[in-house]
Amino acid sequence: MTFTYKAKNTAGDAVSGTIEADSERMAIAKLRQRRLNILSLAEERRTFLKKIAGAGWQGRVRLADLSLFSRQLSTLVNAGVPIIQSLITLVEQTTRKKLQEVIASVREEIERGATISNALEKHPDVFSEFYISMVRAGESGGVLDEILVRIADYLENLAQLRRKVITAMAYPGTVSVIATAVTIFIMLVIIPPFQEIYKTLGVELPIPTIILLHVSDILRHHFLWVFAVLVLIAYFFVKFVRTERGRELFDHYSLKVPLFGSLFRKIAIAKFSRTFSTMVRAGVPILEAMEVVAKTAGNKTVETAVMNARNFIREGEKITDPLRDCGVFPPMVVQMIAIGEESGSLDIMLEKLADFYDQQVDAAVASLASMIEPILILLMGAIIGSIIIAVFLPILLMPTVLG
Repeated sequence: MTFTYKAKNTAGDAVSGTIEADSERMAIAKLRQRRLNILSLAEERRTFLKKIAGAGWQGRVRLADLSLFSRQLSTLVNAGVPIIQSLITLVEQTTRKKLQEVIASVREEIERGATISNALEKHPDVFSEFYISMVRAGESGGVLDEILVRIADYLENLAQLRRKVITAMAYPGTVSVIATAVTIFIMLVIIPPFQEIYKTLGVELPIPTIILLHVSDILRHHFLWVFAVLVLIAYFFVKFVRTERGRELFDHYSLKVPLFGSLFRKIAIAKFSRTFSTMVRAGVPILEAMEVVAKTAGNKTVETAVMNARNFIREGEKITDPLRDCGVFPPMVVQMIAIGEESGSLDIMLEKLADFYDQQVDAAVASLASMIEPILILLMGAIIGSIIIAVFLPILLMPTVLG
């Protein structure tokens, strides 16, 4: 149940928001634990649309919010503020309802005697294994404030990397949607009148025109069935990709797709290098770091390679052989990791690789945008041109038929 409240904090300032609880009594108890003087409390009545909106936006915590939380908590811890008081302050300052509730829950767990990392583990939908492992390393080493800054830097870099991917995919996706909509409009609205004209003329239609008219008839009379079939195909494709074997095949071939494969490969290497470097530099044990890096790689091929490398290290071997054999990492990457491993500066080499591949991703996105624009224009021109030729071909052939 969700309750809306108005209250005053210890400083006398008015605060408001929502809180999740099983009953009104539990909601009151939670608010009192936050040291709030309750002015009003009521169960929030949400419509169906609000529930959908809440699930889509308030139901998740963005990387930017998590990065800001980490940086603010680092500042408070560095200033000597006790962790409980720091979390109380952040609850009052946070405007995101979901994150506000999570911080309050973490504080409650710590008050019951849990460590910070154990409290964060209660919220796997917000705090990743990477985040928890880093905080655990900071706790054990007494450098939590420094670790939180590194986490914030990492999350900001990761958010920037995601924006680059979205930028690379947005243009071709938008153009493809527009081209599909225009083609469907032509088939449903423009083509049918020509069919009547052809019947009036009584000429024998060429094969391209016959195919076009059949496609138009199918779309006009069975549009819902066609749409349903396409939705089912998309549904079963997504279901297959979510299986273990489907994910392996999808991730493997996504690295080989023309134009986009090179970009996906560079993104995977940049994320691998940045995550691995951050964890090694924070003092996370190498085997634990590699396990987290594998799980957060975002690509099954990379995950398999990293786990194989982890097994090699456990047996006393070097990390580079399985990375070289997987076919994802270029020789330069493998060589730099080997040098870092031998010289004891693995974190530095990985950070240099991450910076280099961040630049490579920027260049790949710019290059992809310049290449894909003329390709899409040519593709759209070919589709529309083919339709126009098929439509007017019978009229152009009329003099020959009459002669």
